[in-house]
Amino acid sequence: MSDSRYAAAGVDLAGAEAAKERIGHSVRSARTRYSVGPIGAFGGMVRVPEGYRSPVLVMSTDGVGTKVMVARDAGRFDTVGEDLVNHSVNDILVHGARPLAFLDYVAGAGLTVEQIAGIVEGVARGCRAHDMALAGGETAQMPGLYQHGDFDLAGTIVGVVEEAEAMQGDAIVAGDLLVALASTGLHTNGYTLARSILFDRLKLQADSLVPGMAGTVADVLLAVHRSYWTALAPVLPSVHGLAHITGGGIPGNLVRVLPEGVEAVIDAGSWRLPPLFELLQRAGAVSTDEMRDVFNLGVGMIAAVPEHRVETVRTAATTAGVGTWVLGRVRAGPRGVRFG
Repeated sequence: MSDSRYAAAGVDLAGAEAAKERIGHSVRSARTRYSVGPIGAFGGMVRVPEGYRSPVLVMSTDGVGTKVMVARDAGRFDTVGEDLVNHSVNDILVHGARPLAFLDYVAGAGLTVEQIAGIVEGVARGCRAHDMALAGGETAQMPGLYQHGDFDLAGTIVGVVEEAEAMQGDAIVAGDLLVALASTGLHTNGYTLARSILFDRLKLQADSLVPGMAGTVADVLLAVHRSYWTALAPVLPSVHGLAHITGGGIPGNLVRVLPEGVEAVIDAGSWRLPPLFELLQRAGAVSTDEMRDVFNLGVGMIAAVPEHRVETVRTAATTAGVGTWVLGRVRAGPRGVRFG
């Protein structure tokens, strides 16, 4: 099939080549001293950093959900790439892993060079912030599968940790305190419900001001998913376990790192819901239980910490510009999470 026939079917090869040129610049900006091989090869290569006795690779794949629809409607394409990287860094940080390499996947239909390049530039920015190689990726124009202007975004991260230092949650014991690290909004979860409330129920647009808050709907919903690497990496030896609060909220994620024989008791009065979550609950008539299951409620990460190390952990987070508070504690009991 000729290029013109292919373009008529919905795939612009010339535009794809122009996008590759822009993407290549982003990839070059996010190479590290561990990068190996040329840009644009069939696979990306990175060295395992020196100094590990028994290195374990920690890998995770994720996306940013329907947050991409807010980005599309707002015409802002560079922040969701950064969201993807930060979300992924947090997922392997839970295991104590240092980010090493990242690969992204962008699929859609009718995306312009500027849009595709903006997405990847956001990915590269997130990688540079973590001294992590953007080892490669893939862009795919798939008209028929996606409607014109729609896209999805996913990525895979590779990290490394000393096997003896990998965190699995098994070090958590009764008596540990639970330290909450503040989120920067919805992060990358709960957008289907949030969009339904703000756009369908309240009839707001992306450029509408959010009632009771500073900024537009786009400003609030596209706030970048916070990375906790800088806040927690210096104090990982003081931490018994970490839970990244994503889909499933506090109860659905904290339980994943609890060993048998202990329960996490959350003090529901230890913090006030940030204004966005209060608005969503009130305007959407959402029950407290559903709010806890869908949203992070202002808590992006939870660290289980021995009581005598709590101030060390909180000070490191404060230095990194992340707010903290004591959210609850770990007690002997049936494995689970409950609010008190």
